[in-house]
Amino acid sequence: MNIACKPYARRLLAALAILWLGIAGAADRERIDWWREARFGMFVHWGLYAIPGRGEWVQWNEQIPVEQYARLAQQFNPTAFDANAWAGLAKSAGMKYMVFTSRHHDGFAMFDDGGNPFTSVNTAAHRDFVGEYVKAARQAGLGVGLYYSPLDWRYPGFFFPDLQRASAEAMREQYQRQMKALLSNYGKIDVLWFDGGEADWLSFGGDWGGAEAGANWVKRPWGKHYKGGFDWGHQQVYEMLRRQQPDILINGRADMREDFHSREGEGALGAFDNRQPWELCSTIAGAWGYQPGMVPRPLDHYIRLLVNVVGRDGNLLLNVGPGPDGRIDEVQAQRLREIGGWLGKYGDSIYATRGGPFLPGDYGVSTHHGNTIYVHVLKWAQDKLVLPAIPARVLRASALTGGAVQLAQNGQGVELTLPAAQRDAIDTIIALELDGPAAAIGTRAVP
Repeated sequence: MNIACKPYARRLLAALAILWLGIAGAADRERIDWWREARFGMFVHWGLYAIPGRGEWVQWNEQIPVEQYARLAQQFNPTAFDANAWAGLAKSAGMKYMVFTSRHHDGFAMFDDGGNPFTSVNTAAHRDFVGEYVKAARQAGLGVGLYYSPLDWRYPGFFFPDLQRASAEAMREQYQRQMKALLSNYGKIDVLWFDGGEADWLSFGGDWGGAEAGANWVKRPWGKHYKGGFDWGHQQVYEMLRRQQPDILINGRADMREDFHSREGEGALGAFDNRQPWELCSTIAGAWGYQPGMVPRPLDHYIRLLVNVVGRDGNLLLNVGPGPDGRIDEVQAQRLREIGGWLGKYGDSIYATRGGPFLPGDYGVSTHHGNTIYVHVLKWAQDKLVLPAIPARVLRASALTGGAVQLAQNGQGVELTLPAAQRDAIDTIIALELDGPAAAIGTRAVP
């Protein structure tokens, strides 16, 4: 059939394409629904770097020779490690999923990799920590996530992907082999959290000048990408992971289609976004990898951080760095349990909610679920909070954190009044029950 001569055929193909995209989009949304409802997870950075206790970048920052750093593997025998204790702590913190570092940039794998000697299975511990973690998280009813870094500081090909092509290709072979093992050997994996695998990370995001320029390294300007001949082969990995783990969620740090976007650090909190799923990752005590004596901030800091993230329609992934013996510092564990205590009281305003409809502002943020809007007032600028008008009637207003709310609604807006003595010092949560679904309102900026 000559489609060019058949307008109705073109229209049919277009309709089928739209239908297919709609089905694919619906499948993607269904796949990520559980994650969006979870809202809060635990990140765990743990590996050989816990022994020196100066963070997960200690090898690079201090330029420790590869052979010298590798000797730490014969000291890494964390007899106090208990994956069930980690999972239990995550649950007590109100977290719904975990992400564990299966391999960081130092190249040490926390799982079995066949004949590769640089793993926790082939060195002093003789344990598959990924396997133990996956089992514990799954038994605790938590989503199971794995962090993985394709880059490896042991390979000169990462720093010189074109000059040291054979090394770069060996690094790529390791990446693809280890991906296959992680996707095949541990049952269902819910989240795959890539780091450092984009092509623009090669040579640490810079270019090397020629000898006449002193062989100097110059960081590539924003928007200028790696143009060399090396390719990570991410497309093949993406096809493999979709075949083996069709429901897995991946972040956007490996030059492949992402399910959610990563914002790193509290300074990257950013703006409201209810279109692209996103997650903010941050630390509980200032460092990703273990450093002794790291004390968390007060409880109100983490509650406000969580509320600000969810009110912008994101997830919070809060990191702990266990010590070399595998235990999480008790002062950090206690803070996590305190967060869980707060969520035990007010989790309805966090879990399974979406951000909005009132956009973040000086007052705080809002979330919603069903016919209820939860207004999280983090700052009272005056005696009453004035919210913009909405195309719905507020049937009731109640303060989940205590006190009697006075409600006034008219064509100009919604006014909420609560005596100063009845406001919560961390987050005054006011639930507005509507006569219809809050999701139908659309976003509203708060003056």
